[in-house]
Amino acid sequence: MDEYPLSGLESYPRCFKAHWFKSFSWLEYSPEVDAAFCLPCYLFTRKSSPFTSGGFRNWKKVNNAKDCAFLSYVDKSLNSPHNIAIKSSKDLLNQLCHIDKVLAKQSSQKVLSNRLRLKTSIVTIRWLTFQACAFRGHDESHESQNRGNFLEMLKLLAFYNKEVDAVFLENAPQNAIYTSPSIQKEILHVFARKVQNKICNEIDNAKFRLIVDEVRDESKREQMALVVRFVDKHGFVKERLIDVIHVKDTTFATLKQEICSALSHHNLNIQNVRGQGYDGASNMHGEWKGLQALIIQECPYGYYVHCFAHQLQLALVAVAKEVVDAHAFFQSLSNIIKDVCSSCKRNDELRSTYENEISHLLATNQIEKGRGENQIDTLKRSRDIGWSSHFN
Repeated sequence: MDEYPLSGLESYPRCFKAHWFKSFSWLEYSPEVDAAFCLPCYLFTRKSSPFTSGGFRNWKKVNNAKDCAFLSYVDKSLNSPHNIAIKSSKDLLNQLCHIDKVLAKQSSQKVLSNRLRLKTSIVTIRWLTFQACAFRGHDESHESQNRGNFLEMLKLLAFYNKEVDAVFLENAPQNAIYTSPSIQKEILHVFARKVQNKICNEIDNAKFRLIVDEVRDESKREQMALVVRFVDKHGFVKERLIDVIHVKDTTFATLKQEICSALSHHNLNIQNVRGQGYDGASNMHGEWKGLQALIIQECPYGYYVHCFAHQLQLALVAVAKEVVDAHAFFQSLSNIIKDVCSSCKRNDELRSTYENEISHLLATNQIEKGRGENQIDTLKRSRDIGWSSHFN
């Protein structure tokens, strides 16, 4: 306001002065009641006073002397109601102290901590997956000396990284540890989906060949491996394992249903199949009721070809059995391997003899040196290479 109304004695009227605002920052003026108020006390103090209830309008008591009404109202004590109200007012004006800002800051820090925990778990799972290492241990309790590869790797990362150590394992909130078996499996499934999507993007809308085989895993569950063979955009022939599917049985109808479901799940059109490759089992290559017959009904160009590797194996076994010397050789070799592998002592003697022979050949320059050459390996039994069913 440029001018304030006069009040008081007619002979010596007085009014509010604008320059008082500069001297007293807490001061507020109400034109409606022509009175001065203390805004912080009005908002934050319950104690009644002229500056909080009716308003102060005795202007003659406002002067530059020590008995100024404004100076008298301001108590020098830090714990006075006025000073407490001033502090509360400053806190109100300071947006960084607002509850929403404080909560947002805490929430932001919580998000960063959660991301660091999750990122560390992802990196650990990725490393263990590439190294084909087991994740869990038989005892993952806090008292265990070896809690499994996954948790031990996390402890190692936390040991060398203080930021990780501050938010992981014992320092993590119980509802966001990100180390449970379900979290591990979920991250693995994410990896699998990314790899499958990459393969599907490589195939795109190109023609491809199906290669399928079934095998029992360690838990005695029948698993079907689905491989696609295709030519990529650069003209290179590629084979990719796109899925491993558990099947309840190995009948041709079940296998066909699972294959169609898998192709549909990966957005691959069965009409683009230009070949099938299976083993010689009747449920696979049957001319009328085999898997290849059902696929051809939907895709006439998906011609079936017996797996060449399986054909070669069958041919070699058949030829070896017809040649007496070859059959006797493989039979004797199988017996020798069985006899040597059944005894650690005999196995060590064989390795020692082989080592001496290699040393002699190297000394006489009969074989060449090289990294990875002349390795001393263990003997493989026939069952380890998938030939035992044909020779035994």
